[in-house]
Amino acid sequence: MNNTKKALFGASLLLATITLMSTPSVARAEALTRSLHIGMSGADVKTVQQFLAQDNELYPQGKVTGYFGFLTKSAVSNFQSRNGLGADGYIGNSTRPVMNAQIASGMGSSNAAPTISNNVVNTTINGATVNWNTDEQSKGVVYYSTTPLTTYEYENSVTVSGMTAMTDSNFRTTQNVWIQNLQANTTYYYMIYTTDQSGNVSVTVPATFRTTN
Repeated sequence: MNNTKKALFGASLLLATITLMSTPSVARAEALTRSLHIGMSGADVKTVQQFLAQDNELYPQGKVTGYFGFLTKSAVSNFQSRNGLGADGYIGNSTRPVMNAQIASGMGSSNAAPTISNNVVNTTINGATVNWNTDEQSKGVVYYSTTPLTTYEYENSVTVSGMTAMTDSNFRTTQNVWIQNLQANTTYYYMIYTTDQSGNVSVTVPATFRTTN
């Protein structure tokens, strides 16, 4: 190889090396970034429940509430047993990366709880209409109260504090609930609770609306 060819080859190799070194690496965001256990709540708890509810053997109740109760603990224990982890129902440093990897790979993509979207509230002096959509046929309930709502997950059920206003008993993808006899110029806390035809449940994060004067 003559000097000219050597120089061109060296320049090409250097350019390739620079290109490879300057290409940014893509880091996959972890779905779960903290340890989770009974009594905790949040969007990450809801992510865990949505993932586990995709498999009836892991989480037959399929409750997606955002609250980590006994049903969720049992489902996490089932997941841990299946994956050869200590079945203590606690999502810690051993369980979290395994669950993150499976969430990222989309394992268990059936029997998911309904997804709630397009939530809109229209208010009057003494009432409010709550509208929303789901990605599958579902029926719904709206919980509401003048005080903050709380969710309780028991061994075989999930309850929410406050009063309720239910849609009709038909399963639909578009829902609306008319809440009557409210106080004027008052802030209300509310939560949507939907159930699909397989019994899978989704609950929205509590939000607020205010009636008019």
